[in-house]
Amino acid sequence: MISLSEFISTYGYLAVVLGTMLEGEIVLVVAGFLAHQGYLGIEGVILCAFVGSLTGDQAFFLLGRRKGAESLARRPRWQARTERIRSMLHEHKRKVMLGFRFMYGLRSVVPFVLGASGFPLRMFIVYNGIGAALWAVAVGYGGYFFGYALESFFADISKYEHWAIAALIVGGFALWLFHRIREKKRIRKG
Repeated sequence: MISLSEFISTYGYLAVVLGTMLEGEIVLVVAGFLAHQGYLGIEGVILCAFVGSLTGDQAFFLLGRRKGAESLARRPRWQARTERIRSMLHEHKRKVMLGFRFMYGLRSVVPFVLGASGFPLRMFIVYNGIGAALWAVAVGYGGYFFGYALESFFADISKYEHWAIAALIVGGFALWLFHRIREKKRIRKG
């Protein structure tokens, strides 16, 4: 049977790339924590998060460019978000371009809407790269320093690391579920 440390060292970086192609915050926080615990290297975690985030958001942009209008028409759940994004872009284009990864629930929608609205590809590539780097460093180190915070409460954190990882995953899933339910209620009220 494979140990947890072998499993993480074998598949951890791949999980970061794949997980950060979508929303990915919890994946990156957990990976940062695992880097603090010595299972992964923080530089590798940040690089993989950058690649995953950059690739995923670029794919959503190109998908929006190709299938944007028809896809948005079929997804009423995205209608409210789309209008909110367009309003934010009108007022704060550069800030939204750099910070959409930090706006929970809008991460995959913003690049799609930008692609659908004919936003210049070159400009998106530049802002996507800068934003992906900022996000990977901030959230990756957030998870890393979360490990330090836990160490201040627990003398031997290694005894509790399985519980900490489980708590991060369950907490992240609960947060995702909360936002999903809230969004569905908002759409129904509509």
